[in-house]
Amino acid sequence: MASGVKSKAARWFSPKRSKLSLPADAPPAPGGRDGMEVLWEVFRHFDQDRDGRISCNELRASFVSIGEEMPVAAAEAAIADLDSDGDRLLDFEDFVRLMERGGGKAAAEGEEEELRKAFEMFEAVKGSGRITPRGLQRMLSRLGDERSMEECKGMIRAYDLDGDGELDFHEFHQMMN
Repeated sequence: MASGVKSKAARWFSPKRSKLSLPADAPPAPGGRDGMEVLWEVFRHFDQDRDGRISCNELRASFVSIGEEMPVAAAEAAIADLDSDGDRLLDFEDFVRLMERGGGKAAAEGEEEELRKAFEMFEAVKGSGRITPRGLQRMLSRLGDERSMEECKGMIRAYDLDGDGELDFHEFHQMMN
């Protein structure tokens, strides 16, 4: 593949571009789940037909679900860039590499901006500076992860440093780093 296509594909998963990236040094998930378990859950959301592989169409549909259009050529290039066995599909190991590539540490000045954008996605009341259990539940639902209000309260409690039942930006930043 031409290096120009590779660089275009890589841009789709850069921390500045993609809402799908995960931090490389993410803390264990609430409930004792480790990073690989979380990645497996995310992989299952992408793998809509549950065949253990992500197709070009499934990759594009995942981007659409978070409000981004991904052209067919970009999806094909991204898959070709990471596909380890040449079947034009991403298996779980390929997916982990994709998420690690997209979730590498951003430059210090860009990191806070990206975190602010992510934080704002979860705010129930835009501009409130707070992530409530309801806001978390709503965003997870949009991403295809239905959670009860009690589960969302538990997730917030795991990172709620001041005990007010909500996450402010500082607590969200701590959680993400």
